[in-house]
Amino acid sequence: MQISEIPSPKYKKLTADEMVKESVHFYMMLNARRTIRDFSEKPIPDKVIETCIKTAGTAPSGANMQPWHFVVVSDPKIKRKIRIAAEKEEKEFYENRAPKEWLEALSPLGTDDHKPYLEKAPCLIAIFMQRFGTLESGKKVKHYYGLESVGIATGMLITAIHNVGLASLTHTPSPMGFLNDILDRPNNERPFLLLVVGYPAKNAKVPDIKRKELKDILSTF
Repeated sequence: MQISEIPSPKYKKLTADEMVKESVHFYMMLNARRTIRDFSEKPIPDKVIETCIKTAGTAPSGANMQPWHFVVVSDPKIKRKIRIAAEKEEKEFYENRAPKEWLEALSPLGTDDHKPYLEKAPCLIAIFMQRFGTLESGKKVKHYYGLESVGIATGMLITAIHNVGLASLTHTPSPMGFLNDILDRPNNERPFLLLVVGYPAKNAKVPDIKRKELKDILSTF
């Protein structure tokens, strides 16, 4: 069935100079974003997280299937279960599954299988990719470009979270099937990423890393 059309939304009308100014301002804001591993236990208003997720839900997706589901976890008991399960997988990864090259790449960052932030941070957001959906008739519909769509939505979620003054950390223990069990998610959903969200701890520090220069990430023709 053909989808009906509506008028295009109103876009901001900016001069070239205003566009440059806006783009620089937005870049400066996001360039200040850093992954945080030391979180405060200060709670986050529910409305803030809900609105950030609504923002993520505006992302483009293949055939507008919107193949994502977000689970917000603030219950200490559930966060504890997630930490135990994640650290079990991480320990196996660091000790047996990780390639030598990957461990060497991680070494300067000082990461290991201990993930206390999974309990301390006030909020975890488990992001799932739906491999297929179900119509009201019960018919299954395959979701195309699911990983790409959920990846875009996740980037928008991270941006929205940073925009309100919160910090985040992307956590991807492998495998992540334990999230389906702990959070009671159906088999058609595949864990994509676990986003740790909160305020930075008072004395939080981050590695002194540099981002690539524009000339290293941009080609023009």
